[in-house]
Amino acid sequence: MDPPSPDSIQPLSKRDAQQAFIKYASEKCCYSTKPAEEGVITLMETFDTYRYCLETFTETRTMERSQKPYFGEKIDTEQRTPPGKWEIPVNAPDFFHEGRHEVEVPHTSSVKACIPCCATGRISCMSCGGAGGTVCCGCGGSGLTFNSLDWNLCVFCNGCRMTICGVCNGAAEVRCFVCLGRGRIRVFTVLIVSWHNNRDQHTVEQFSGLKMSKLDKVPGRMMFTDTGDMVHPVRNFSDPAVVQTSESFLRKHQKNLQSSKTCILKQRQTIELLPISKVTYEWREESHVFVVYGRNFKVSAEDYPAACCSCCSLM
Repeated sequence: MDPPSPDSIQPLSKRDAQQAFIKYASEKCCYSTKPAEEGVITLMETFDTYRYCLETFTETRTMERSQKPYFGEKIDTEQRTPPGKWEIPVNAPDFFHEGRHEVEVPHTSSVKACIPCCATGRISCMSCGGAGGTVCCGCGGSGLTFNSLDWNLCVFCNGCRMTICGVCNGAAEVRCFVCLGRGRIRVFTVLIVSWHNNRDQHTVEQFSGLKMSKLDKVPGRMMFTDTGDMVHPVRNFSDPAVVQTSESFLRKHQKNLQSSKTCILKQRQTIELLPISKVTYEWREESHVFVVYGRNFKVSAEDYPAACCSCCSLM
């Protein structure tokens, strides 16, 4: 599909350029607005450029083993053949919206003895190391404490030299955290489905003096949108750099995003026109420059002549 020609787009007027410049200066805490209000525009140059974007919406499916405590419920046993990962129906989110979903694969369950607790449902207490208690901190494990007159039985351990473990309450064991004390676990396979919007974009170089990074987030004028299961490269566009980028990105996505685990569900490519006008103006018999860019008329003026400090010019 061929995008439309950009020839019909109107250039920025002097009035709009000056209004954008005045707004820019008024929002700076250390700028006087006089250069913007009193400056006379002498030259306007157009450096419009394009932003190409390719989005490839993919679905990835992987399987892994999982387990849960077994409470005696009926299980879907391994005696039947489980479906393949691409045979299981899963509802995808809206195109180009990312998401993740897990579903248990049918006919993959089995019940096994819990290995960490050797099917007893109990494991050694990690707090006391299976001793049922810890050395008394009051007597240091001696069972006695000394006052100014004599030795006495420790009031904390009553001479036992140990204090009861607060975790296992002296039992030396606690409930197994894997099987939750049941002694058995249910093992099964989980299908993990994830949807990802793989996005690549490129802005064609322009030579207005404006830093390319300033164009990253400004909105442009949408000129072309193409959506399909698999889109074709842009053809016959006025800027050959856009055509080359489209071909390169499509080859990259088709090569890197299609595999036995991942399939491409949808693709979308867009071209935005990023308006850029370099404006030369005179103020107090000196020539200066500012740049108006983006659909929302953002301004860059690094040599603004009436700034009381440099902090605003760095923003």
